[in-house]
Amino acid sequence: MVSHVRTVAFQGVEAVPVDVQVMVAPGKVGMQIVGLPDKAVAESRERVQAALHASGLSMPAKRVTVNLAPADLPKEGSHYDLPIALGLMAALGAIPGDSLAGFVVLGELSLDGTIAPVAGALPAAIGANADGRGLICPHGCGSEAAWAGADIDIIAPRSLIAVANHFRGTQVLSRPEAAIRELARNLPDLADIKGQESARRALEVAAAGGHNLLMVGPPGSGKSMLAQRLPSILPPLGAPELLEVSMIASIAGTLADGKLSDRRPFRAPHHSASMAAMVGGGLRVKPGEVSLAHCGVLFLDEFPEFTPQVLDSLRQPLESGECMIARANHRVTYPARFQLVAAMNPCRCGMAGEPGHRCARGARCQADYQARISGPLMDRIDLRIEVPAVSATDLIRPGPSEGSAAVAERVARARHIQCERAVELGQAAAVTNASLSNTMVEKLAAPDAGGASLLADASEKFGFSARAYHRILKVARTLADLDGTDTVGRVHLAEAISYRMAGEKLARQAA
Repeated sequence: MVSHVRTVAFQGVEAVPVDVQVMVAPGKVGMQIVGLPDKAVAESRERVQAALHASGLSMPAKRVTVNLAPADLPKEGSHYDLPIALGLMAALGAIPGDSLAGFVVLGELSLDGTIAPVAGALPAAIGANADGRGLICPHGCGSEAAWAGADIDIIAPRSLIAVANHFRGTQVLSRPEAAIRELARNLPDLADIKGQESARRALEVAAAGGHNLLMVGPPGSGKSMLAQRLPSILPPLGAPELLEVSMIASIAGTLADGKLSDRRPFRAPHHSASMAAMVGGGLRVKPGEVSLAHCGVLFLDEFPEFTPQVLDSLRQPLESGECMIARANHRVTYPARFQLVAAMNPCRCGMAGEPGHRCARGARCQADYQARISGPLMDRIDLRIEVPAVSATDLIRPGPSEGSAAVAERVARARHIQCERAVELGQAAAVTNASLSNTMVEKLAAPDAGGASLLADASEKFGFSARAYHRILKVARTLADLDGTDTVGRVHLAEAISYRMAGEKLARQAA
């Protein structure tokens, strides 16, 4: 007799169906797992046998063969334990054979028969719902899986005994409820920033349009403080964004207690991060920092201290909004639509350009340090600002600065305008000005006569690339949205060009 149980294999955030086939037949006593399993799947044999014994079931004195079909698809992870165990129980008659036909099953078994949480419950639930099936998952993943839809049948047992009792009718397992993670609302506030009015303005523009931002200034000028306060002015995740972000977090195993949050991700990896850590990879091709920052912020402090190869690996995700990781036998794609915020010192000693400071290495110190950032990567950064050292007058002046709440209201109004505009054009509501296509931005950000003349003169004088031209239009569109005007005027383009030109000498050093 052969029993069948449906489970999934993960390719990126996609759940690929896998048929677990269990056959109990005469032959040499033992269990064999085939179907291209990795080490974790091969070790399921020992966990399943121990869990069945702890649950009061003994392995049959026959040959047990487990086939994971399709056989040419790599099987990775410990979530195959539960489907193998349930398939074996069905083959032995411990549970009704047809009871598992309408479910997708995943979960890791402990030696005492309890079911441990696994990564990927949300993508598995969404895939099962699309296939018209229910889901059997660990109790710790139930609240996560419940977000897949109100009509999907979800069983979240704590142990193998609970599953058997449920299908035999002696115990009824209730459907888990979707849960939201309660986060502390006391985020760092912009009111803590003294001075730096131009940097605060640039941060507001970046938040309103989803633009990439680079801050250049000496140590202690407040670059990191500004970046850490960006989440406090960003709007919460919309429903489609929430599911996308949570699916990536589920695959990475970073969802705490299976609870979702509508707060935008803020990732700040150390500058020693490898390329696999940044864009994803490893033996099981896990999502990297760029994907974990999807729909949120990727903050790179000490920007030039990252290796040039890691920095240049950001160019493709910044342009396409996804990260494609190719291997010899397969390719995995993760969403990576993030907002890049970077901070750096002007030179290695950190004080280039400051009054009264003279670098011992001269201009070469600044040129060598800034050349670590390639020109093509710099061209993808919309806003480049200089953050000078804070003066004593700024620190001791009375009265607090404008807080995050007031700035967040203006950002929310600008984002609402962009959402309405995107819906009218048949685009997704989450489209920001920074992610507009070139064709759309030429239509939506067409400047008036004065603005067109200014942009033409600036492009000719400074030799803007085609990418720079369109990114200036995107920033100008955001500035007009913050002002609540439909027309992109000369004043908006002048400010957008100034943000581009503030780091132009940096780009020349990097070219």
